[in-house]
Amino acid sequence: MLGLIISLASGAIGGNVAGGLMKNLSLGTLGNSLAGIAGGGLGGSILGALGAGGTAAAAGGGMDIGSIVGSLATGGVGGGALMAIIGVIKNMMGR
Repeated sequence: MLGLIISLASGAIGGNVAGGLMKNLSLGTLGNSLAGIAGGGLGGSILGALGAGGTAAAAGGGMDIGSIVGSLATGGVGGGALMAIIGVIKNMMGR
């Protein structure tokens, strides 16, 4: 449960960082945060199921520093990636 919360929070941060770096794809602070939260949850769950994230270890009961860092990384990357994907789709629809 803690791994999921960490993934969601880092996803929100990752979405806002990606929005700050890619101004043309930014959805605004709220949009970046919401896309980041969704991406952080999805990214953490998918990569955790593949064994690359910290949520699989957290689900097993062990929450060490490695699983926390894994949750931070997968959540942040997933949040940034989903925000960018949604930003591209939004820009394509606006043309």
